[in-house]
Amino acid sequence: MLGLMQDWPLTVDKIIDHAKNWHGDREVVTRSVEGPIVRTTYAAIHERARRVSNALKGWGIKPGDRVATLAWNTDKHIETWYGVMGIGAVCHTLNPRLFPEQLIYIINHAEDRVIFTDLTFVPLLEAILPHIPKVERVIVMTDAAHMPQTKLPRAEAYEAVIAGQSTDCVWGDFEENTACGLCYTSGTTGNPKGVLYSHRSNFIHTLLGLQSTVLGATPSEVILPVVPMFHANAWGIAFGGPAAGAKLVMPGAKMDGASIYELLETEKVTFSAAVPTVWQGLLMHMREHGLKLSTVKRVLIGGSAVPESLIRAFHDDYGVEVLQGWGMTETSPIGTLSNMTPELESLPFEEQLKWRVKQGTPPLGVELKLKDDAGRTLDHDGHTFGHLMVKGPTVARAYFREEGSIVDGEGFFDTGDVATVDDMGFMQITDRSKDVIKSGGEWISSIEIENIAVGHPKVELAAVIGAAHPKWDERPVLLLKLKEGEALDKQEHLDFLQGKIAKWWMPDDVVALDEIPLGATGKIDKKLLRERLKDYRLPA
Repeated sequence: MLGLMQDWPLTVDKIIDHAKNWHGDREVVTRSVEGPIVRTTYAAIHERARRVSNALKGWGIKPGDRVATLAWNTDKHIETWYGVMGIGAVCHTLNPRLFPEQLIYIINHAEDRVIFTDLTFVPLLEAILPHIPKVERVIVMTDAAHMPQTKLPRAEAYEAVIAGQSTDCVWGDFEENTACGLCYTSGTTGNPKGVLYSHRSNFIHTLLGLQSTVLGATPSEVILPVVPMFHANAWGIAFGGPAAGAKLVMPGAKMDGASIYELLETEKVTFSAAVPTVWQGLLMHMREHGLKLSTVKRVLIGGSAVPESLIRAFHDDYGVEVLQGWGMTETSPIGTLSNMTPELESLPFEEQLKWRVKQGTPPLGVELKLKDDAGRTLDHDGHTFGHLMVKGPTVARAYFREEGSIVDGEGFFDTGDVATVDDMGFMQITDRSKDVIKSGGEWISSIEIENIAVGHPKVELAAVIGAAHPKWDERPVLLLKLKEGEALDKQEHLDFLQGKIAKWWMPDDVVALDEIPLGATGKIDKKLLRERLKDYRLPA
C-alpha cells in the first residue's frame, strides 16, 4: 500500500523560488571581482537566473548537458547555478586551483559545452583553450565596460548576454533524480573522479543542513561562505542560505585575513565557514592589529582536521564557538559535526576539548560505521581503528562515466579515511588510508601528531609522514614550516609533544621545510611531500 500524498519533485529550483517568494528582499552582498561591494536580493537573483536559463536554451543547451563555472563566490555565480540547474542542465563547478592538466582532463571528461568564468581566470582558460575543443562558448561574468579582449570562443560579457533575455521560463519540469551538479575530486591519486549530484540529493542535503545540529540557518542569520562554491557546493551553503532566507555575504576573490575581517564586521556576519588555513590567516591579522569580532557567534571549519590551538584561540580570545565538520565531495559533503551533547556542554571548556577536536557525530540522513580489511564491523570504543564507511541519500554510489559501483554489499561507501568512534558516538579521523603510518604492525595517526605540533608558537604548518625503517617498517617524521624569523630546535618540538601522544608515536626526526605544499582544497599535499622527500633517510 502506498501513501496518498502529493507528488512534489524535490528539484532545487524550488529552493530559489522559496527564497524569492518569502524572503525576496533579503540581501546578498558580494565583494565583486571588479572591486566594489555590490548588493542584490533573492528576488533579483531569481529573475536574473531565469534570464540565464533562457540564454542557455537559446544556445541549444538541453537537459543533461554540462555547463561549467570557473568562478569565485559571487551573486553572479549563484544566478548562473540556478539558471543552469533550473532547466535540467548540469552545473559543473571547476576548481581553478587544480593543475592545468587536471582542468583539461576534467573539462574534456565532462564534455562541458559552455563555461561561465570570472575575469580572474580568463588567462587560465586562454592557456588551455587548444586542449578543450568541445567548449563552444565562454561567458565572462562581468559587464561590457570590463570585458577583456580575448581569443576565447564566442566570448561575451555576462551582463550583455542576460540583458535581452526574458524572465519567463519553465523550471523543474523533470524528475527529481535528474542530474543537477557535477563536482570532481581533487585527484590526489589517479585522475580526478566526477561526483554527479541529483536534484533529489541536493534538496535532501539542504534539508539535512538546515537541522540545528548542522548549519541551523534562520532568516536572522548572516552567513559568509568563505569555502568556495567549487568545493562541494560551498558545503551546501549556496542552497541552505536561500532555503532559510538568510543574508549571504559573498567574498569574491579576496580571502586574505584583512578582507575577510572587513566583511565580517561591516556586514555583521553571525556565521561563517572555511578551511583551517583561512582562519589561521584571519587570526594572525586580528592579533597583529588588536582586533575583535563583534557579531560572529560560530564558525564551521572543515576540509582538514582542526588543531586544538585554533579551537582554543577562537573560544578564549574572541568568544566564538568552533563547529568542526567532516565530509567529502562524495557525501555532498556533510558527514559529521562536532556538536556537544548536553552532558559535554555541562563540562568545563578544557574538558570539552577532548571531543571538540574530533569530527563529531552524523546528522539525520547519514549512516556511519567502521569496518576492518575483511569487511567486518568494528566496535565503537574510541580505540579501534577502522575504515570509515558511510551511507545515505546524499552519498555517491558511482562515479560519472566510470563503470561499476563504489559501494559494498551493504550499500556503504569506503571514504578512504581511517577513523575511530568513541562510546559517545564521536568519530575521529586518524588518517587517510594511504597516509596512515604502520609501525611494528600498529597504526600511528599522523593527523593527531600534526594537530598538536602546529600548536607550538613557532610553527606555521606541520605535517607528518612515514619514513622507511629496517625494523619497524615505518617511523613518523615531523615536518615543520616555521614562522618567519624562527630557527629549528628539534628537541624543543619533540619536548612539546611529550605526554600528549604515546611514546612509541614520537617522531624519529624533525625537519624544517621552506614550504609545505597545499592541494587544491587547502589540505596538505602529502603525496607531493613524499615525492619531494623520496631520498630522505632516517638518522642512524
